[in-house]
Amino acid sequence: MAILSFTELLEKCSRDNKTIYEIAQDEEAFLSGDSVDVIRLRVMEDLLAMKDAVKNGLSSKEKSISGWCGDDCVKLTAKFSEKPALFGKVFEKITTYALATAEENLRMGRIVACPTAGSCGIVPSVIIAVSEERKISESEQISGLLTAGLIGLIISNKVQLAGAVAGCQAECGVASAMASGALVQMLGGTCNEIINAAALSLKNILGLTCDPVCGLVEVPCIKRNAFLAIHAVTGAELALCGVESKIPIDEIVDTLKITGQLMSPLLKETSLGGLAKTKTALELEKKLHLAHKPI
Repeated sequence: MAILSFTELLEKCSRDNKTIYEIAQDEEAFLSGDSVDVIRLRVMEDLLAMKDAVKNGLSSKEKSISGWCGDDCVKLTAKFSEKPALFGKVFEKITTYALATAEENLRMGRIVACPTAGSCGIVPSVIIAVSEERKISESEQISGLLTAGLIGLIISNKVQLAGAVAGCQAECGVASAMASGALVQMLGGTCNEIINAAALSLKNILGLTCDPVCGLVEVPCIKRNAFLAIHAVTGAELALCGVESKIPIDEIVDTLKITGQLMSPLLKETSLGGLAKTKTALELEKKLHLAHKPI
């Protein structure tokens, strides 16, 4: 039977004496009829695809069709090679990997939507960067990704993970919660700490609008991946030291859904409000249309 809430998930973890990733792989094995080993091999394929996206993104500075984006990752890498980041090597890798993956998406490269293409840089950057710096095994990375997947799946039971439905809180916000939970799993946290990390990350991004300039998944979407990846790490660090969300995550998810319903349609991927209708955005829109006007 599908797990429809985080309360049910934690009860099942306690009752069966299993971790969240074990519940996730067991459920997937039951639904697909395949063994747990096969499920983990499939997740490994996703993990390798994420790593390829990072690698390809890091090695390219090809601009998007608009010409606005595509080389921010290169700029960040160059900066860090000359002057290290204040927060250290993990911060450097997370931010550059997030940009690399998001920029690879705008080039129509192969990425893993987790949970969406617009938020594709958040989960991979956290899992891959921390694993490299902390020497976390591939098996543990797979377990982290399974944890992230179940977090996203349970949230999607209540609200569609799409900017057009509930704003970017349902895309980058949910991706941040997924990444935060995955990170706690990889760092040896408990089931309660994993869910608490996801709760803290999701709670503190409620209301995030989706207002892409010219309707393109570029501005502010790409750089938002880097910001929300670091946001996920903050949630994990807080959860691992015992800081708790006073509001349970199931109630946070309910609030996300209600917030999305209350949000103006102008701020839900329509590009009819917010940043998409600033003076500069309108000028960019005009230039873009002129540049691609049929002869």
